[in-house]
Amino acid sequence: MIEKAWSGNRNYWLWILFLLVLISIGIYCYSLQFEYGLGITGMSNDVSWGVYIAQFTFFVGVAASAVMLVIPYYLHDYKAFGKIVVLGEFLAVSAVLMCLLFILADMGMPMRVLYVIIHPTPNSMLFWDMLVLNGYLVLNMTCGWVALDAEKKRTAPPKWIKPLIYLSIPWAVSIHTVTAFLYAGLPSRHLWLTAILAPRFLASAFASGPALLIILILLLKKLVQFEIANEAIQKLATIVLYASIINFFFLGLEFFTAFYSNIPGHMHGLVYLYAGLQGQHALIIWMWTSLVLGLGAIVLLLIPDLKREENILLISSVAIFFSLWIDKGIGMVLGGFVPTPLETVTEYSPSAVEIFITLGIWAVGILTLTLLYKIALSVQKEAAA
Repeated sequence: MIEKAWSGNRNYWLWILFLLVLISIGIYCYSLQFEYGLGITGMSNDVSWGVYIAQFTFFVGVAASAVMLVIPYYLHDYKAFGKIVVLGEFLAVSAVLMCLLFILADMGMPMRVLYVIIHPTPNSMLFWDMLVLNGYLVLNMTCGWVALDAEKKRTAPPKWIKPLIYLSIPWAVSIHTVTAFLYAGLPSRHLWLTAILAPRFLASAFASGPALLIILILLLKKLVQFEIANEAIQKLATIVLYASIINFFFLGLEFFTAFYSNIPGHMHGLVYLYAGLQGQHALIIWMWTSLVLGLGAIVLLLIPDLKREENILLISSVAIFFSLWIDKGIGMVLGGFVPTPLETVTEYSPSAVEIFITLGIWAVGILTLTLLYKIALSVQKEAAA
């Protein structure tokens, strides 16, 4: 089936070329970081996690969201998801690949990843993070590829794949739970020191991932005439709606706990993000944009007639995706580091090198997704014919 990725029209190859150019720029910038060290980035002793870990955190959620297709289709026999469950699993593959690359970029010296393998430490969350991420990558690639191969041969998937499919369901929850534990296990960072961090991560994941899948499906409908039942798209929109509401409810709980208890350490991170602190206010516009986009999209999705309009649904999905990307991909990490445990405010902004490395890793993920979707759509088209 791999050969199907090497056939396409002019626009397809121009898109591939554009992604390869971005990847090349990212590799060059990474070579600079490799030579000069992390001092070339915008990170510091006070803010030691930057855009790399922020993007890692967000895309772990996108990867975990594949379970929102797997559960209805394989456990509840919801046939409407039949054509898109493989797309969801391949989206998870590309997202996990990006997560792994962001971790390597953040390590500075990538050889250090071998320490986790050579010297396994079960009491370390990083050790478990390595296991669940790589395991989830293998599970989704295997399940998606085998299901697609069975569709090509017009046969039922082999029986041995069913246990792996069922295993991928709790595994999806585990990858974002372990990610949350990486944060919540740091007692000096008050914004992260909350028992609902894992549920909040999962709620945002189950909103952002399906929202991205809706965007991709609607784009495929316009670009390559991908035929999908409107019932499946509307069901995804319903998942996005309820998960978004739960996510904002959890955010409200954080505000209540921090301000009703009146504990300064718990309040300062939220104050910095949404109102500024000690004259520093770089993230205010970002966080309020996230709120407006997210709440506005929820209002649109709550109105049935608007939700059924593809253009409105596309706008709502884009709004939800970027709202949660800001909240989790920017606010969550930086709000935990600013202010510091010593109550000083050291703001962070990524350097040009960080930005281009990040764009390069995004391009790797998008290229992987493009090739996998090209194979999947070609197989489905042949099967339908």
